[in-house]
Amino acid sequence: MSSRAPGLPRAVWATVAALYVVLFPYHPGLRSPNELCRLWQTRALVEDGTLEINRALRDYGPVGDLSVMDGRYYPSKAPLLSFAAVPVYAGLRLLGGGHRYAVPEVPLVFFSRLFLTVLPTLGLLWLVRRFLSAFLSPIVADGVTVTYALGSLAFSYSLLFMSHQTTAVLLFAGFYALWKLSRGEWRERGYAVAGACAGATVAAEYTGALGVLGLILYAVLTVLGGTPEAPEAPEPWAARLKKLGRATGLAVLGALPFIVALGLYHQATFGHPLETGYKHLNDAAYQPWHLGGFLGIRTPDPRAFTLSFFSPLRGLFTLSPFLLLALPGLVLLKRLGRTSAEGRALFWMSAATLAGYTYFTSSFTYDSWGWTTGPRHLTGLVPFLLLPAGLVLEWLRGAGRPVLSGIAAMLCAASVLITGLATFVNYVPDDVSTPVLALARPLLLDGYHPPNLLAWLGLPTSVAGAVLLAALAAVAASVFGALLRDAAGRAPPPAAWVAGLATLAVLASAQAAFTRNDRADQNAVRFLESVWLQPPGRPTAPFWPRAGS
Repeated sequence: MSSRAPGLPRAVWATVAALYVVLFPYHPGLRSPNELCRLWQTRALVEDGTLEINRALRDYGPVGDLSVMDGRYYPSKAPLLSFAAVPVYAGLRLLGGGHRYAVPEVPLVFFSRLFLTVLPTLGLLWLVRRFLSAFLSPIVADGVTVTYALGSLAFSYSLLFMSHQTTAVLLFAGFYALWKLSRGEWRERGYAVAGACAGATVAAEYTGALGVLGLILYAVLTVLGGTPEAPEAPEPWAARLKKLGRATGLAVLGALPFIVALGLYHQATFGHPLETGYKHLNDAAYQPWHLGGFLGIRTPDPRAFTLSFFSPLRGLFTLSPFLLLALPGLVLLKRLGRTSAEGRALFWMSAATLAGYTYFTSSFTYDSWGWTTGPRHLTGLVPFLLLPAGLVLEWLRGAGRPVLSGIAAMLCAASVLITGLATFVNYVPDDVSTPVLALARPLLLDGYHPPNLLAWLGLPTSVAGAVLLAALAAVAASVFGALLRDAAGRAPPPAAWVAGLATLAVLASAQAAFTRNDRADQNAVRFLESVWLQPPGRPTAPFWPRAGS
C-alpha cells in the first residue's frame, strides 16, 4: 500500500533511539545470571583462551545459570553471545590498560549490550519499517514500528545482555532476506544470508529453532507458490522444484558454519555435538524444568498458556495489549492471501510461528521465566505479529470507525507506557503482583529512577528520571495522536478521543485490580531499592571506577 501522507516526526525516532542508548537498567547486586554467565565466558576466552569459566568465577565472583562437566563450569546457554562479546571485551580491556582486571563489570555490561543487543535492534527497526511500508501507509507503518520499539519485549530484552532479542533480530533479518528474494529484488545467493541468520539463531538460543521452522515454511511457499510479479503464470513444477533445491543448498551453506561451530562447542564442553548445557545444570533444582520432551517442551498446560499471555505480572497481551490486534489481523492477512501468493505465504508463516511459540510457552514450565519482563522466550515471535496488527489499524482508519480506531490507537500508546515503565526496572521479581503499579510506580515515587547515562554525565538522578519519563510519555502521545486520525489525515472526532481515554482507564483499572500492595510487593520494592545502581540522595557511582577505588 502506498501513500504520500507523512509518517511520524523525526523527533519521535530520535527519542526512541535515545531511550535505547541512554537507559541502563542494571544492578550489580542482583548478579544477573543470564547476562553474567555469558560475559564470564567472554572473559575466559580473552584472558585464558578457554571455554570453562572456573578461573573467571574465582576472579570476578560467582554467577548463576551454569552447567558443570567433570568439575569444569560453563554457561548453560547457547554460546553465540559469549563469543560475539569477545571483540567488545578485548577492545575495552585494551582501553583499560590490558591487564586482567582492566574492565569493571558495569562498563562491560553496558558496552556489550550497546553493541550486541541495542544497536542491532535499532537496525531491526529499520528493516521492520521497510517491510511494513510495503503494505501499510507511512503513518501506520511508523506507529506500529515505534510501538514495537518501546511497547514490546524488544525494548526489554534489547536492554539486557540476553539472547531473546538477538533471536528476534536474526529471525526477522532472515525473513527479510527471504521476502526480498520472493519479490525478485535480491539475487539467489541471498538464500545463503537467510541460512546464516537461521544458523546463528540456533547458536544464540536453542528454542529459536521454532522461528526457523516458520522461515523454512515461508521459503518453501514463496518458491513453490509463484512470485508477486507473475502470480497467474507460475513456472513449471520442475523449474520450481529445481529452484527450491538451489535455495535449500545455499541456505544450508549459509547455516553450516554456525551449526558446525555449535556442534564443536558442545563436543568440547559436554562431550557430544548434540549435548547441551541444560543436561548438566549445576543447580539441581532447575534440572526438572529441562527434562522430558525437547529441552523440557512437553504437552500443553492450560495454566502455562493463560499466564504466558494474560498474567497481570508478565502476560504478553497484558504488557503489550496492541498485540491483541494481531489476532483479527491474521484474518485480514488470510483474506489478502486469497488473491496474492505473497499474502498467502505471509499468513501461513505468521500463523505457524504463532502456533509454534504458543505450543512452546504452553508446554514449558511457566515458573522458569525468572526475574524478567514478560514471557521472555516469546520475544522472537513478536516481529511476526506486527503486520497483522498493522492491517487492523489500517482497516479501521479507512473504514471510518472512530470508536474502534480510538481503542486500537490507545492499545498501542498504552503498550508503550506499560512495557516502557516495566523496562525501566527490567528485573521483575516472580512474587510481585504487577510490574507497573506494584513495582515501577513505588520505585519512581521513592526517587529510584532507572540507571542511565544522563546521571553519569552529571545530571541529578531526579532530573534525569523526569527526562526519561517525559520522553516515554511523549512517544506514547505521538503514537496515539497519529493513529487516531483517519486515512485522509483528518482530526479525529470526539468519539475517538473518548474511546481511547476509556480504553486507557480500563487498562489502568485492570492493573489496579490485580495490584495487591501486600508484603510481597513491599518487600520486592525494598529489595530493589537496596541494590539500586543510582539511588537518590547519594552520589552516582563512577561508570568506570579506577582500580582499587
